[in-house]
Amino acid sequence: MSRKVREGFVEVYGAEPEGVWAAPGRVNLIGEHTDYNDGFVMPLALPHTVHAAVSRRDDGVLRLHSADVPGAAYQLRLDELTPGADGGWAAYPSGVVWALREAGLPIGGADVQISSTVPTGAGLSSSAALEVATALALSELYELGLSRPWLARLCQRAENDFVGMPCGIMDQMASACCTEGHVLHLDTRDLTQRQVPFDLSAEGLRMLVVDTRVKHTLADGAYAGRRRACEAGARALEVAALRDVAHEELDAALARLDARLDDPEVRGCVRHIVTENRRVEETIALLDAGETRAVGAVLTAGHASLRDDFRVSCEELDLVVDTALAAGALGARMTGGGFGGSAIVLAEEAQTEKIAEAVTSAFEAGGHLVPQVFEAVPSAGARRL
Repeated sequence: MSRKVREGFVEVYGAEPEGVWAAPGRVNLIGEHTDYNDGFVMPLALPHTVHAAVSRRDDGVLRLHSADVPGAAYQLRLDELTPGADGGWAAYPSGVVWALREAGLPIGGADVQISSTVPTGAGLSSSAALEVATALALSELYELGLSRPWLARLCQRAENDFVGMPCGIMDQMASACCTEGHVLHLDTRDLTQRQVPFDLSAEGLRMLVVDTRVKHTLADGAYAGRRRACEAGARALEVAALRDVAHEELDAALARLDARLDDPEVRGCVRHIVTENRRVEETIALLDAGETRAVGAVLTAGHASLRDDFRVSCEELDLVVDTALAAGALGARMTGGGFGGSAIVLAEEAQTEKIAEAVTSAFEAGGHLVPQVFEAVPSAGARRL
């Protein structure tokens, strides 16, 4: 992969790149839609990565080319980068350059060649991987000295303010900060993080990712609508964010909410966020106690909440979960923003092939696209190759 992107750079730009950087996609074990509510998340990096071959320029020009997308390189002037412009995939790296410059950091331009193995539209954070790979390359080439959390914040700003997707910080932090063999326990309010050992194979377990191949477009308003509902709930409850509603106070909080704001959608969103933060706490406690198998039931409860309270699941995601559980999985849930994308399945190693076959057969019987199934292996975060 590194050689491929380097050779592609030479073919497009006629010279060797100054370096090649990689940033991974991620899968989230538990803690969905909690990041933009100042809550807790637990992602892990995947072996699937975006590779970026990059060289500096000093003429205020940004050139972007992807080996995975037909067409010539984009050529953009840094002083003409405009938030909200329809740039397709190129909006993500150009948004990073815009965010760096908006932060007062000296960027003179760049030539960038991209190649990726992160499935797009699968809820595995291909966009964050693209942003983080670009940002890390520019930080090192221009000697900006960005810490990983600061780098992630700038990438989030690129996606929020330049692309127009109101995501939280989890995806960028996961891509920038995860470590091999661990799941990242992250407090999205202050970015406190803890690397939690997550060696499923040592316990005879596996975690599968099932990409339903149902593509979601989260910037179309559905994701933003859920975020607005969460913010409306926080305002009605007079808290800074839903993270501040304690689980043991949930029933009382819902009663206050019903009295102040008669909105079933807001009520469901509040209930999901508060219970999902508790599920992250439960998962950490189980992993620390060595009771990894018991995490399965927490995952399944999380899916029910995302399906019924937050309403971001879909027929194909529910089919994965229901079929996997019927075939003997310890637990399963959708992962990512929802409305399509992927689900994860926790299972005994000896059961994974049977479960994968059952899910594939169920999709074929239902007339759906054949899903892509692969193992989630906790991998390294962004790095120079």
